[in-house]
Amino acid sequence: MRAKTVLPAVAMTAVSMVLTLAVVVMWLGTAVPWPVALVVGLGIDGGWLATLAYERRLAAQGDHNRAVTAVGWSFGVLAAGVLVAHALTAEESAGAWLAVAWLPIAAKALWLVHSMWERTALTPVALDAIRGIQQEARDEAAVARARLRAEAATEETRLTAVTEAGARVARVQAKTAQALAGAWSTLETARAGEETGRALTCVTARVTPGVTPRWELPVWGPSEPLAARSLESAPALTDEALDVIVDEIRTSETPALSYREMAARFRAAGHSASEVRLRAAWKRVA
Repeated sequence: MRAKTVLPAVAMTAVSMVLTLAVVVMWLGTAVPWPVALVVGLGIDGGWLATLAYERRLAAQGDHNRAVTAVGWSFGVLAAGVLVAHALTAEESAGAWLAVAWLPIAAKALWLVHSMWERTALTPVALDAIRGIQQEARDEAAVARARLRAEAATEETRLTAVTEAGARVARVQAKTAQALAGAWSTLETARAGEETGRALTCVTARVTPGVTPRWELPVWGPSEPLAARSLESAPALTDEALDVIVDEIRTSETPALSYREMAARFRAAGHSASEVRLRAAWKRVA
């Protein structure tokens, strides 16, 4: 892994140093003796290489010196400046020389990348530990997602079952209500009809001679049960007292109240009597 960053930096450094030396010798060789131009080129490359070596030594020790770094970048900028100046003054292939003028700066940048890689490099043991932690986190996330999906599916199934059960109960209640309504309608028709009413009243016992009691429909509606204590605390009414109360309630309005209306007002007034005694009292007073 280390070679992936250090080899490009070494190759770029070698190319930039050779190119810088060649440009300095060719450019300055026409103005000064070529040994002088060679010394200038070697000086630029030597300073560049010396500062780079010192920076690498400090990096190996875990240290860093800004002054050395500034000197190294200065040599890199100087080499790039020489290449740019040569490209601008060259009569032939100026574009080609200008295109390679960035090589010294690129070499310094590659060494910077390599130093950053070294500062962040980890041992194989640490990398294996990190991979294990990441894999464990991925496994836990996958298990959590599967658990959530399973719980959602279970909840959906439960809600569907509850909804279907509620719908079945509603259908049964609707059918029952329809059947009760039909039965009530049949009873009302039988009560209102003359022939059926006469047939029903003929089977009832006459309390007063010459008077045919009216057949009443059964009470269909909610009933409120009375507490046993209230029934025990209230004294039982005698037949005479019950007849007086029933007659007063029945004749309190004109026309006389029906049995169901009288029974409702009797209960609302706080009186207590069994349904059998109350109906018998109604028959006696009616």
